[in-house]
Amino acid sequence: MTSTPAPRPAPTPATAPDVWLPIPAEEIDGLPEGLNYRFWKGGKDYPADPAECAFYVVPYLAGAEVAVRPLEHMGAVQVVQTLSAGVDHVQPGLVGLPAGVRLCNAKGVHEASTAELAVALILASLRGFPGFARGQDNEEWRSGFYPALADKSVLIVGYGSIGAAVEDRLEPFECARVVRVARSARTTARGPVHALDALPALLPEADVVVLTTPLNPSTQGLVGAEFLAAMRDGALLVNVARGAVVDTEALLAELTSGRLRAALDVTDPEPLPAGHPLWHAPHVLITPHVGGSTSAFLPRAKRLLAGQLSRFAAGEPLDNLVFTTG
Repeated sequence: MTSTPAPRPAPTPATAPDVWLPIPAEEIDGLPEGLNYRFWKGGKDYPADPAECAFYVVPYLAGAEVAVRPLEHMGAVQVVQTLSAGVDHVQPGLVGLPAGVRLCNAKGVHEASTAELAVALILASLRGFPGFARGQDNEEWRSGFYPALADKSVLIVGYGSIGAAVEDRLEPFECARVVRVARSARTTARGPVHALDALPALLPEADVVVLTTPLNPSTQGLVGAEFLAAMRDGALLVNVARGAVVDTEALLAELTSGRLRAALDVTDPEPLPAGHPLWHAPHVLITPHVGGSTSAFLPRAKRLLAGQLSRFAAGEPLDNLVFTTG
């Protein structure tokens, strides 16, 4: 059955605030009237004068250079809204903006897809799927015993909404336990969340370590030689956060020695260039930063934008506020 297209928002006065969207306004249900919607997906030409933009939605997966390019001209912008959970690619462009600009992220958009991939990477790595795929290519029957996720201890580093979504999806797999770590300690309905300074005591007990932390000064290079050395022999590191959370050289050393395994949706550098040793390191599975780019993205992104812009038009507080400039 063909769905009925969402009605285009009614024309608005030329003096109404400009909103830059990377999704055509007519494709988003529930957008408020009284705003001028401009479609810009990151192309060379701008849809209007950036100086008149009040609400800037950063194009998704267009790269950091595109994300920040118009910001230096947006002297009247009030809100910068990403469609990604992380905001590290946008923050450098906020330096010259006036005080009071709100930066909001896409919390609620990527949890399902990213958590789904995290569990898929765990299962694929433990059960030997990369080897099976290579065996199929070579017509080899690689039977035998392989590790299971059942009875494993899983440590989630960066226990926010995505980390909690990973735990949701681990529940049916009969893990021995799930341990949670975040920037600061707190208590949840599921149990305690430990602070980052507890990692030295927690890492040696984990069979699987999942990284879901944002990239910021406190997490850049967090997973270095000391962190990796504290992991138990044979443990699996899964990174669905940001590549720069992990020291690539330190990880390469552990992979090459055969002591640790890894499953990486993100790398440093990224994209991983041809010829980089990480491509052919032993005991590593690499996916090309596809944690959030699934069929689940667009409907959730549209709902987020409709809600945020409705609140913006009504003068109400916005959701997912990361920080305010000034």
